Amino acid sequence: MSHAADWTTPAEAAHFKTTPSYADTHAYLERLEAAAPDKFKLKRFGTSPEGRDLMLAIAASGGEFSAEAAHKSGKQILLVQAGIHSGEIEGKDAGLMLLRDLVLNESGDTGRVGNQLPHLLDHAIVLYLPIFNVDGHENASPYNRINQNGPDTMGFRATAQNLNLNRDYLKADAPELQHWLAMFSEWLPDMFVDVHTTDGADYQYDLTWYTEDWGPLDASVKKWQDDVLKKRVFPLVEKRGHLLAPYLELKDHHDIAKGIANFGSGPRFSTGYVALHNRAALLLETHMLKSYEVRVRATYDLLRELLVEFNAHPGELRAAVQRADHDTITHVAAPDAELPIVFATTTKSEPFALKGVAYTHSHSDISNDGWVHYDPTKPKDMTIPFWRELVPSKRVRVPAAYLVAPGWPQVSQKLAQHGLKFERLAKAVKLQVERYRLDDPHWADKPFEGRLMLTKFSSRSESASMQFAPGAVLVALDQRAANVAINLLEPEASDSLLAWGFLNAIFEQKESGDARVVEQLARDMLAKDPALKAEFDAKLKSDAAFAANPAARLDFFYRRSPWYTQQNVGLYPVVRLDAAALAAARAAQQ
Repeated sequence: MSHAADWTTPAEAAHFKTTPSYADTHAYLERLEAAAPDKFKLKRFGTSPEGRDLMLAIAASGGEFSAEAAHKSGKQILLVQAGIHSGEIEGKDAGLMLLRDLVLNESGDTGRVGNQLPHLLDHAIVLYLPIFNVDGHENASPYNRINQNGPDTMGFRATAQNLNLNRDYLKADAPELQHWLAMFSEWLPDMFVDVHTTDGADYQYDLTWYTEDWGPLDASVKKWQDDVLKKRVFPLVEKRGHLLAPYLELKDHHDIAKGIANFGSGPRFSTGYVALHNRAALLLETHMLKSYEVRVRATYDLLRELLVEFNAHPGELRAAVQRADHDTITHVAAPDAELPIVFATTTKSEPFALKGVAYTHSHSDISNDGWVHYDPTKPKDMTIPFWRELVPSKRVRVPAAYLVAPGWPQVSQKLAQHGLKFERLAKAVKLQVERYRLDDPHWADKPFEGRLMLTKFSSRSESASMQFAPGAVLVALDQRAANVAINLLEPEASDSLLAWGFLNAIFEQKESGDARVVEQLARDMLAKDPALKAEFDAKLKSDAAFAANPAARLDFFYRRSPWYTQQNVGLYPVVRLDAAALAAARAAQQ
């Protein structure tokens, strides 16, 4: 090992007034790799749209610098992500300090600052993304974060393509996120930590947190989070001089006394996505109004205590994750297995002891609204309501498999990006399936993260016998990432491919009838079907707008004719297979 004169990080050297550039961060990590090549490796896991390397720093005492070696070691793998919102960048500077203290030995190193922590790699491997949104990081300005107290300049929230990476995990439009998915699928860490900075109110806490306790997270991983993070790690961080609280999402940003609520997360967010993979997930949100130094040190201390926990209880989380993977694989075989795919905040609150600060309200002549003023010099404890729990508002029965009709390559592309296993049928097959028919679609009136989302539609399922051509994609759910597949492919899932607009074309009617032709069609249909005539007459009486619209009246008949149904408007191109249909599909390929 070389003996560097000084390992002070750039932020420490600047007394946390500034944060280093991408180039300076990269240079520090290269220098660290040169000093400790047996314990530290800097890799590239992708390239940004503007051509910058996406850095992955690996700290491993046994030189386990590949995913294969890491998993063979039996050590628990921790993935820490900083700078997904690159203005919220304390995770990067905490990471430089932590990586230094993990891989440099104290003997012979002069000018060392901080702690000496090589022993914390005895039972852990640390993967660190110092800057995820690298292009946004270099779009730096003092004016990127109006709510935030330092550093002097910071990066921008979105990427060069103006995408928020922390809304992109399931749809994966951004190249950076596609690279991330490949890296995650390769390494499959046991735990993921994503470091952010808050917006919102003022209060005493310097660090707030969120764990994915809801949704499909396996009970064994949830128990580990409850027992280890909340009962062991967080109290030790507070002993280091910090004050922690659950993430404080205000019900009313004018008045913190009205309470806080669970913000809902979901698979578009990093931690919500990781939970679908049965991995422990922790969101850190340092308080924007605390000094940058306080925020960096709070992040450092929490990550340090997490590694102390890994060292004290080696293999505990790994065992929980392995149980969760096993349970997910076997879940599909359970009778009447269900998975929640949409959640809502509970209507029942519980009291929360808030360590806040004094505040007042005044009327604003500018906005003609209330204006809140906080006084951080006056701590104020209060009890406020907390709508903590999320409850499922939509569940689905878990099928044995999904089958995607040929002709929809965007679906199989996303399945591959998420590391899901699937098969392509080589031979045509006729199967009894469950399929969805969708109608009455409504889209958002403005784009969100580059897409016009499908916000509302009606859905009904039906049994049908269907013929599938070669090239259909079979996605069996007896796999570890089954929850990811379900959230991608179930149309009513909150972040499904359908919801994000990948399949909008299914709602488009491509053929129509001239009015003169449909006039005759309507008469022929009425003559043959008295029930249809009764339905038409009833609609004329009950719906004045319909009665007054000649095109709608003709469309009533066209939509009920074979001329329309042949187009299969609204027929969802992904069907559900039970165990018998799955077996039949595979048998037909023999």
